[in-house]
Amino acid sequence: MSPPLVLIIDDDQRLAAMVETYLAQNGLRVEHADTAQAGLERLARWGPDAFSALVLDLMLPDIDGLEVCRRLRAMPQPLRSLPVLMLTAKGDPFDRVVGLELGADDYLPKPFEPRELLARLRALLRRPTLADATAAAEPPLRFGRLEIDPGARTVRVDGAEKPLTAYQFDLLLAFARRAGRVLSRDQLMEALKGGALEPFDRSIDVHVGRVRAAIEDDPKVPRRIITVRGAGYVFAKVQDA
Repeated sequence: MSPPLVLIIDDDQRLAAMVETYLAQNGLRVEHADTAQAGLERLARWGPDAFSALVLDLMLPDIDGLEVCRRLRAMPQPLRSLPVLMLTAKGDPFDRVVGLELGADDYLPKPFEPRELLARLRALLRRPTLADATAAAEPPLRFGRLEIDPGARTVRVDGAEKPLTAYQFDLLLAFARRAGRVLSRDQLMEALKGGALEPFDRSIDVHVGRVRAAIEDDPKVPRRIITVRGAGYVFAKVQDA
């Protein structure tokens, strides 16, 4: 079985070369594109199953990373669920939040340690295959009008499929499998095998917001994923029919 192939879209040639060498030494293959357009063309040319993850710089010379992420999440499956690690300018939390809202799975501020990039990539690469054997045999989970199919990795409300990234699907599945239990942010990160949260990291909150936008009738007044102030979130066991 070939090692996972990671696409890096970044116009910093020196950084890309350093990252490519480091990742190759640690069992990953890398393709590099120095513009957004070149990266999008490579995704289309290589086919939907070629790449296992995308490392995407926010600042690109032709199209910014936010727009690339937006376009990717509008593509058909499986490209739509390709895990995305966005590289952002240090000290720019607004762009990080916007990136997460547009479908990035994780972010890493520049400058970064290659070891941290590798650790975050490995966490992303694990997410779509968490307990695959168990999930394939697990029957769909139904909560009123909401249906979550772990094997097909689909979510439907009233029979209509709702698009979620791979990370967001795993987050919703973690909630559903623990329905009725209050889960802290740290417990959710542990369930997703994503490691501990950094101080003041609120990426989980952003992803919860995206899941709510997909499955709630009114995301501002959620009835499925409920905030428990000071504790975390709880997924309602009993939901409207």
